[in-house]
Amino acid sequence: MKYLSPQFRVVLVAFTIICLSSCKTKGNEIKTTEKITVGAERLDKYLPLVKGKKIGLVVNHTSTVGNSHLLDTLLSLGENVKGIYAPEHGFRGEASAGATIKDGKDGKTGIIVFSLYGKNKKPSPEMLAGIDVLIFDIQDVGARFYTYSSTLHYVMEAAGEQDIPLIVLDRPNPNGHYVAGPVLEKDFKSFVGLNPIPVVHGLTLGEMAQMINGEGWTKQHCDLTVIPCSNYDHKSKYEVPIKPSPNLPNNQSIYLYPSICFFEPTVISVGRGTDMQFQVIGGPLKAYGDFSFTPVDKPGAKDPVNEGVKCFGMDLRNSSAFEDKFTLDYLIDFYSKSTNPKGFFTNENFFNLLMGNNWVIQDIKAGKTAEQIQSKWEKPLAEYKLSRKKYLIYPDFE
Repeated sequence: MKYLSPQFRVVLVAFTIICLSSCKTKGNEIKTTEKITVGAERLDKYLPLVKGKKIGLVVNHTSTVGNSHLLDTLLSLGENVKGIYAPEHGFRGEASAGATIKDGKDGKTGIIVFSLYGKNKKPSPEMLAGIDVLIFDIQDVGARFYTYSSTLHYVMEAAGEQDIPLIVLDRPNPNGHYVAGPVLEKDFKSFVGLNPIPVVHGLTLGEMAQMINGEGWTKQHCDLTVIPCSNYDHKSKYEVPIKPSPNLPNNQSIYLYPSICFFEPTVISVGRGTDMQFQVIGGPLKAYGDFSFTPVDKPGAKDPVNEGVKCFGMDLRNSSAFEDKFTLDYLIDFYSKSTNPKGFFTNENFFNLLMGNNWVIQDIKAGKTAEQIQSKWEKPLAEYKLSRKKYLIYPDFE
C-alpha cells in the first residue's frame, strides 16, 4: 500500500467497502441494510479534514469501515492516529456492563488506549495533549441510559474546552423510528442520563451532538462536524452489523432494551448469563410465566442476576418488538405477580436514575396502569419532540 497514491488508496478502500457490503457476515454479525452508507464509509467527506493532523479516535469494536476497523483504515491510508479513547465495554467491546475499563495499549498497533469508563469519563487535558482533531464513531441503540451518548457529551465538552475540533461519523439509530418515555428530570442526572431527553430519544448520535451543542447542555460549545449517513431516514429498519455491546446480541434485543432495562435493579433476570440477553425476562417464581431459563456466569456477564437459579417468565424472542416499541407493561405485570413487592426493587436509586425521575416507581407501587403513568409524561415529551425537530439531519418518522 505504501507505493500507492493517497487518492488511489481512498478509491481502493471505498471499492472494498462496496464489495464487502453484499457479503454475509459471521458470528455475532448479521446482514446489513445495503443501501445505507454510514459516516465512517464516506472517506472522501472527512479525510480532507484530518489530513496532516494528529488524530484522536473515540471508538470501540463497532467503529468499522466495511470489515476493517476505522483505526486500521486510517493507518493504512497514512493518517497519524495518536490516541484511542474507549467507552464502556472497552475498545474491543468485551467488558461486562459497568466494569471498569483501564488505560493500556492496543496490542496490534501499540497506540495508547485511554479509558473513558474508569477514573475518567471525560477526557482530561493531559489525555488530549497533542491531539489536533477528534473523531467519534460508535454505534448507539437510541436509549438514554445506553452510555455511549453520555460519552459523546463529555467528549464534546472536553473538545470545546481544549479547542479541538470534533468530527462525528454518524450511524443509524435502530430505535430511531419513534420517541417515547419520560424526559430526564434535572435532579436525576448521572452517567446513565446526562441530558433532558426521553428514554427513547429518536436521534442518531450525529443529531444528538447537534442537539447537545444547540441546547447548550455542555459547559463549553464544541467545534462540531457531522458526517451523515446516506440513504437513511427515521423510518428505516436498520439492522446493526455488529452487536454494540456484549449483552445486546441482535436487533430484537435492541428493540426490547428500552422496555426491559428497567428490570436491571430488580430481582428479575433480563437474560444476562444466557444466549438470550434482553430477549427473556424471569425470576424464581413460577407465577411469572411458563418459560424457564437459568443464568450462568460467562464472558460479558459476570455474576448475573439469579445466577444458577431456574427462572420462570417470558420468552420475547419472537415478539413484534420493533412495532410494539417502548412499554411499561412487562415491568408492571411482573411487579403485580411478585409475592414480595417490598423486595422486588433491589436498588431504587438506580431505578430512578434509569427512569429519570422518582415518581414512576411510586406509581407502580400504587398500582397505576401504564396508561395512567404515561399520561403524566406526555407534556414534557411533546416539548422535547418540538426541540428535537430542529436538529434532525434525516427525514423524520412523522
